[in-house]
Amino acid sequence: MKVLENQLIVIFGASGDLTKRKLIPALYQLYRQNLLPKHFAILGIGRTHLSTDQFREKLLVGLNSKPEGESGILKEFKPFANLLHYLPVENYDPAGYSGISEKISELEHTFQTGGNCIFYLATPPELYKVITAGLDMHGLNRQEKGWRRIIIEKPFGINLRSARNLNHHLLNCFTEEQIYRIDHYLGKETVQNVMVTRFSNGIFEPLWNRNYVHHVEITSAENIGVEGRGGYYDKAGALRDMVQNHLLQLVTLVAMEPPTMIHSLSIRNEVLKVLQSVRPIQAGDIEKQVIRGQYTGSTIKGIKRSSYREEPGVSAESRTETYVALKLFIDNWRWGGVPFFIRTGKYLPTKVTELVVHFKPTPHRLFCFDEGRFNSDNQLVIRIQPDEGILLKFGMKVPGAGYNVQDVNMDFHYADLAQTDLPEAYQRLLLDCMQGDATLFSRGDAIEQSWKIVDPILTAWENNPEIPIFGYPAGTWGPQQADSLIDERDMTWRYPCKNLSDDGIFCEL
Repeated sequence: MKVLENQLIVIFGASGDLTKRKLIPALYQLYRQNLLPKHFAILGIGRTHLSTDQFREKLLVGLNSKPEGESGILKEFKPFANLLHYLPVENYDPAGYSGISEKISELEHTFQTGGNCIFYLATPPELYKVITAGLDMHGLNRQEKGWRRIIIEKPFGINLRSARNLNHHLLNCFTEEQIYRIDHYLGKETVQNVMVTRFSNGIFEPLWNRNYVHHVEITSAENIGVEGRGGYYDKAGALRDMVQNHLLQLVTLVAMEPPTMIHSLSIRNEVLKVLQSVRPIQAGDIEKQVIRGQYTGSTIKGIKRSSYREEPGVSAESRTETYVALKLFIDNWRWGGVPFFIRTGKYLPTKVTELVVHFKPTPHRLFCFDEGRFNSDNQLVIRIQPDEGILLKFGMKVPGAGYNVQDVNMDFHYADLAQTDLPEAYQRLLLDCMQGDATLFSRGDAIEQSWKIVDPILTAWENNPEIPIFGYPAGTWGPQQADSLIDERDMTWRYPCKNLSDDGIFCEL
């Protein structure tokens, strides 16, 4: 890793939950690993009136609330705390940005950060335009003495039109090279391993195409409901909250062509090509290719669970989807005709994110499998979380007379790597931004292209009340109508357990 340039990070929304739970713990772990620049400081900006000492104490309490395995020994917090500073500012007050400019100049002089600065917007999306306009008005975006970068959190708009408006505004204040749109999913080590698995192994790449792959399946399941976020979630839904960003990003990593080099420009160009190749879903096909559902009340392990419409902040007549399953096609030379099945949902049986490559079965039915089937598809399962690892499923002969075959597993688990801890996504992404590496951050044109994929679905749902939303009991795998997407004989969704390799043998949900 190259030596980091001296720099300052300014966090807007510093008194909020994201800063306390994710950003400061990530920066603290980087500090403990000696990965921060030699000259470095953190300036928190928030509406809450706190002194710098109160700000430091609040963050220490947040770190103390974490398990030992996450936060580690806190004796190093005191020297780290000396890097933390706080300034109360009202985001809508133009005069407040003069105070920010003065404080930045003061910290740059004290900590010798060389004029390099990252602005992190850990704020509600409605403040993105307000804050960036304020930074622009006071010249804080100008790269005269050093570089300036800005990180913004999703959601990047709520539809194609709003995403375009946001991009247009951001590009009036910053250049595309300065903008880092963060998606914490891409910071997960196992997500990055998808690309490594594909392009570093000669045994996979020759098979990774329409000649050998029957279909690809991507699942992201949660075993909880909206957890008090009903007011937000009822305006978003599963399609906006998960598919448009996280899951389409996983699709691009599975489907992309090899980049010319491991460089942000090359990789992000290939990501865009995949999104541009996704076949638009026509209005008449939405009911055939998209299934939406909403969880209903049920009893799980003896505990009564409320329906989605009974959650606080949710309308009693809500038609917001808590589950969505899609069938997509990528119209290019590699993937023509291969369906990509995507599903995500709340209150499913277990928390799991994985992608499965289903290879085509053998063309000749020679052997009978133990379930009475004559053919079985080989599967490569890449588990994102939990029990991170890779599983390969293939057929082996059952001992004894005859040629009966059963499916067996060959697996690798990240936990088997000695002395290996998977870094938090925010650690990796913050470090990448400090280095100026935008590989794992979304580009504006890719954001707009992903909205082009989901926008027709959202429009159809809004304009056509006849399109059904199916109920499914909390704790089940979603509405049974989702099985209609996979309409071939003997094909079904994979129903994963939280444990990767003992599926079919022992499955604790």
